[in-house]
Amino acid sequence: MRQGRMVMIIHSEALNLQRTTVQDLAFVLAIEQSELNRIYIGQWSKEEHTTALQDPDIPHLTIWESIGKRVGYIIVTGLQETHLAVCIKRIVIHSKGFGYGKLSLRLVTDWIFRHTETHRLWLDVREHNHKARHVYESCGFTPEGTLRDCIKVGERFESLHIMSILRHEYMERTERQ
Repeated sequence: MRQGRMVMIIHSEALNLQRTTVQDLAFVLAIEQSELNRIYIGQWSKEEHTTALQDPDIPHLTIWESIGKRVGYIIVTGLQETHLAVCIKRIVIHSKGFGYGKLSLRLVTDWIFRHTETHRLWLDVREHNHKARHVYESCGFTPEGTLRDCIKVGERFESLHIMSILRHEYMERTERQ
């Protein structure tokens, strides 16, 4: 994987994850900035998303239902990181309540551990996002600690919980299933 740009298309019966295109950015920005999502995730400008689309270290993926409807996106960072620690920067789902977030997380986690040399896959979750934290734990991510008051949102500060899954934990988990 560390050898240049890759094509990333992940298929399942219910969802497809594929590289985000410039044409997808209006959708990406709209769901990122929606009332339902912005309290849980960071915000990027169109320029930041556009730059990420060109970076081989950042898979920026749009999530599609098998019937061809966009339902969300994922940003992964650190594919070329020396210490083999990859970050799921953001998972944003527009169509909530269908299990798309959990399935997308499982698909991207599986792809990362099966197609890269990644040792540690990690993410952060805002302290008040209990639903996401539950999903991450159900997919094998372990809480590691809390970065207290590390992001400023308006006039207040919020804390982030750091969670990860290691390659051997992932492999043991998949062998049991």
